[in-house]
Formats: sequence, structure tokens, C-alpha cells
Amino acid sequence: MSTSSPTDPPVNANKALWEKGDFTQIAESMRASGEALVATLGVTSGLDVLDLGCGDGTTAVPAAQLGANVLGVDIAANLVAAGNARAERLGLANLRFQEGDATDLDDLADDSFDLVVSIFGAMFAPRPFDVAKEVVRVTRPGGRIVMGNWIPNDPTLVAQILRISSAYSPPPPEGFVSPMTWGVEENVIERFERAGITAENVSCERATYTFEFPGTPSEYLAEFREYYGPTMNAYAAAAGDGREGELHAELDELFNAQNTAQDGSRTSIPATFLRVTVSA
Repeated sequence: MSTSSPTDPPVNANKALWEKGDFTQIAESMRASGEALVATLGVTSGLDVLDLGCGDGTTAVPAAQLGANVLGVDIAANLVAAGNARAERLGLANLRFQEGDATDLDDLADDSFDLVVSIFGAMFAPRPFDVAKEVVRVTRPGGRIVMGNWIPNDPTLVAQILRISSAYSPPPPEGFVSPMTWGVEENVIERFERAGITAENVSCERATYTFEFPGTPSEYLAEFREYYGPTMNAYAAAAGDGREGELHAELDELFNAQNTAQDGSRTSIPATFLRVTVSA
């Protein structure tokens, strides 16, 4: 028997996914690479920056520490709360977080930001053409958009986690566009061209993001199993089919094989992503 009423708002699947678990636990392993990436963006004092799909501030915090005025927008209420708590704890009055949907930034005015950043964030929003339109709309003429997107079928960690997990999960709903399509240069160019950006103003290059965890690869996998929404969903689906052990064995082998740390008591896993730079 349903406990919802006809007047209840429809469930936003993307919001539910990222409010599941606690992504801040995974983000801890991403801090160093987040800082390193921000250091390459030319962030200066007084720059107006939007970090879209920001989580709890892995790139928003270092941008604010460089003196930019930073707004972090994320669809997950728990991550927004965690981000605001981090900003307060660090004394960053030039950083704030608010809830928002990358496909419809209706409360942000046109031409508001000098730099829009989305590192493994907006790629997970549905309706990618709407995402491109919105990030272009809120970027000032002469500004920049920088995205970091995982690459489909890439042999490194995150693409393989998502590939393995999908094999144990129910098929996506009709009309679903995989977030991994943001990792294909032709798709990126098409989406930004539709938003009014010429192809020559879109550049793509492969770059590396390294996950650092103070424990073994198997212990790191346990963090994903406990806190990372897509992995949590995959384990739940696999358990329902009696295949949880198979999924765990595949992921455990993956995490251990990808680890490059010489010290077996810690984990360092480099992952390849597509770095997109758009000149508005």
C-alpha cells in the first residue's frame, strides 16, 4: 500500500542518489587532487566563481582560499549543509553553498560568474543539453567554464566502478542519458554548440585525478559500499539477486589492482578524466 498522496511532489532520482549515504566520506580522499586542480585554474582574489555539483566543497573551498567569491550549488541537501559547515569552520566568509539543480539554475541571474567549475558534478544531472545551456547562461562574456568528466570505458577506477555496478543493477528508465556521455569530446562540443558556443571555443584534454586513502584498497572499497550512492544501489540490487558476493569480488579485485601505493597499508589510485575548458 502506498504511503504517498497524489499531491506529493515526484521523487527526484538524482537528488535521492546523492543524498544516499554520505559522499563527504568519499570526498575526503579527493581533497589533495581538488586543490591541485584549482591551482591550475588561474583563480584570483575577487573572481566570481560558481562550483556546480560541488559536494561539500572539494574544489569550492580551495577556490575561496585563493580569494575568489564562491557559490557552491549541489542538489543534495546534506552536502550543502556539510559545505556550509566547512566554510564556517574554515572562516571563509567568501564561500557559501545552496541547493540547486544543474539543469535549471532558475535563481541565478544571467552573466553572474567569471568562472563556472563542475568537477564530476553536473555530468550526473539529467538532460545534458539543459546543463550546457544553463552553465553558459550564467557565465559572463569572456568568462570560462571548466568541467571534469569521467570517460566511458576508461580502464581506470571510476569508469570501471560504474561499469561493474551497472552490470548488477536494473536497467535505467527509458530516455536515460548516461552521465558518462559527458566524457566523449564530440558530445561535449555538440552540447555547448547547442548552447551558443562555437566548437573552437571548446577544448578537451585527458587529465589525472588521484584518490588518496589512509587504508588498504579493500578498506577503501568498504567506504564506497557504505557511503557512495551508485555503489550502495549496486550492492542492494546484487543482494536482491543473490549476487552480492560476485559484485564484491569484482570490485575488490578492481580496487586492489588499481592501487599504486608502495605501502600496502594505504591506497593511491589515479583515475583518468576528460578536462573540458569552454571560453564564453
